Amino acid sequence: MPEQPFEPDRVIAGTGAGGAMDLATSEAQTLERTPGGPLGTGPAARPRSLWSDAWRDLRRNPVFVISALVILFLVVISLWPSLIASGSPLQCNLAKAQEGSQPGAPFGYDGQGCNVYTRTVYGARTSVTVGVCATLGVALLGSVLGGLAGFFGGFWDSVLSRITDVFFAIPVVLGGLVLLSVVTSNTVWPVIGFMVLLGWPQISRIARGSVITAKQNDYVQAARALGASDSRILLRHIAPNAVAPVIVVATIALGTYIALEATLSYLGVGLKPPSVSWGIDISAASPYIRNAPHALLWPSGALALTVLAFIMLGDAVRDALDPKLR
Repeated sequence: MPEQPFEPDRVIAGTGAGGAMDLATSEAQTLERTPGGPLGTGPAARPRSLWSDAWRDLRRNPVFVISALVILFLVVISLWPSLIASGSPLQCNLAKAQEGSQPGAPFGYDGQGCNVYTRTVYGARTSVTVGVCATLGVALLGSVLGGLAGFFGGFWDSVLSRITDVFFAIPVVLGGLVLLSVVTSNTVWPVIGFMVLLGWPQISRIARGSVITAKQNDYVQAARALGASDSRILLRHIAPNAVAPVIVVATIALGTYIALEATLSYLGVGLKPPSVSWGIDISAASPYIRNAPHALLWPSGALALTVLAFIMLGDAVRDALDPKLR
C-alpha cells in the first residue's frame, strides 16, 4: 500500500495521549500561521492606552470633527487673514456708513463706514490669541500649583486652598472693570494677564483633586517602594494620569475666555480702538441696531460660533477621556 504524503495542515486525531498531543500541536501551528494571531489580536498586539482609546473615539465623533474643522479654519484666518479678506480693517469711508451688502463688502458697512466683513475676519486673530494664551497660562500656573499642593499636602495645601477661596470670591467681570480700568495699553497682554490671574484657581482645584486621586494608586506605591524620588513619581507616574481632567476643563474654558474678552471690550475696559476686536465692533454697532443690524449680527455671530466650537470640542474631549462615560 503506497505511503500517504504528510500534510502539516491536516489534524489527525489519534487515540490516547499521543493523539491529544498531535491535536494541540496542530492548533498551535494554525494559530501561528493565522494573520493577526489568536482571536485577530496580532502577535505583537499591545493593550491600548487611555490616550489611544480617546483618539480613536474622537475620530469617530462627528461633534469633534465639526468643531475641530471650525477651530482649524479660525486658526488659519487668524494667522493669515488676507487669504479671505482684502484691505485694511482700519480703512473706513464715512460716505458708506451703515450701507448694506455690496460687492467688496458682503457684510455691509458699520456706523463709521468700515467694512464689516474685513473687521470680522481680522477680529478672529484677537479672539484666538487671547483665548489660547490665556488658556495656556491658566493651565500651566494652575496645574503646577495645584499638582504640588495635592502631592505634598500639609501646610502648603491648606494655604493654597484658602488663597483659591479668596479668588473664587472675586466676580470676574467686576474684577476686570476694576483692574483693567487703570491700564492704558492697547495690546492684548493686560487682558490675558487678568484672565490668568483670576482663572488659575479653577484649574488648580481640578489638578489638586486629580493628583490626590492618582497618588493613591498601587503603581505609585510600588514606585515609591522601589526607591523612586518624588520628582520622578510626580512627573513619570502621576502627571500623565492626572492631566486628563485639566485638559478637558481648559478646552472648555478657552471658549469662555474668548467670550470674556469680548465682554470686557464691550464694556470699554478690555481692548480699545484702534485694536480690532469682536467686542469693540459689537459695542460700536449697538447704537445702530435698528438702522444697520448687519453691523451687529455678523461679529456677534462669529463670536457665538467660535465659543460654541470650543465648548463642543471640550465636551467631545471630556467624553473621550472619561472612562465612566464610555
